[in-house]
Amino acid sequence: MRMMVAVDESEGSFYALNWALNNFFPAFTTAEELGTFTVVHVQQPFQPYIFAAGPVLEVAREGQEKQAASISSRALEMCKGKMVKAETLILEGDPKEMICQATEKMQVDVLVVGSRGLSTIKRAFLGSVSDYCAHHAKCPILIVKPPSESHNKK
Repeated sequence: MRMMVAVDESEGSFYALNWALNNFFPAFTTAEELGTFTVVHVQQPFQPYIFAAGPVLEVAREGQEKQAASISSRALEMCKGKMVKAETLILEGDPKEMICQATEKMQVDVLVVGSRGLSTIKRAFLGSVSDYCAHHAKCPILIVKPPSESHNKK
């Protein structure tokens, strides 16, 4: 089985990763039985026309690369804490399109994504990665919603 979990800087994506680690791995006695476990992070395309050229551009790119490395490192630490061997994949582009392309290229069996819980209006203007993937990914997709406020108080 090939599983992919998409992460970004949001706590919702890390909640989804933790959920997948807690709910998929107890069913397998070893990570090898699961197969490939990939954590993917997609950086937004860098828009150089927003910044002046030269040092400012380089500093902005370095910051973006450090953020991607930090996200991947946090995800790998979570996997390591659950004794799950994982690989990371950092892509650049529109997250929703790149995630769908990666699942198809890697022949992923299941994609796990978090949900930020956007309202209908915000989803219409901002777009929803989970909604797009649910309609365009060529594999089954599991959308993990964060617990509601009332659920947290129990």
